Amino acid sequence: MQHFFLYLLALGAGVSVATQQVLNGNLRTALASPAWAGLVSYAVGLLAMIVAVIALGERVPSWKTMADVPWYAWSGGAFGAAFILLAILLLPSLGAATLFALVIAGQVLAAVTLDHFGALGLTPHPVSVARLAGAVLLIAGVVLIRE
Repeated sequence: MQHFFLYLLALGAGVSVATQQVLNGNLRTALASPAWAGLVSYAVGLLAMIVAVIALGERVPSWKTMADVPWYAWSGGAFGAAFILLAILLLPSLGAATLFALVIAGQVLAAVTLDHFGALGLTPHPVSVARLAGAVLLIAGVVLIRE
């Protein structure tokens, strides 16, 4: 039952990402700028995370803890910003379904590769026939869902 709840939360995360990009697309139109739309999205997200840190009673990490973080771990926000900007730019041309089919296919291909090599601190999970078949099916889904 716990896995079912976690799966529902993960589905909810997917719904929130798709909805966020549609809203960011609306913001792009209203502000006449994809960069400003992305900045506003990140600013609102920053405020939401500040509220979450306070609500969860999280302590500020020590300087030593922050210094011990691998250099690449700090780059997540840059990847997030690239995703937000690209999604804002591509959504009007591709449509939500095609954009997210491609995004999900890219995520799964990257995840299978990162898992296989145990990259960036992951526990290795070797590529299997089933994983490759799933990636191929996702790519087939992209072909089928295009407008």
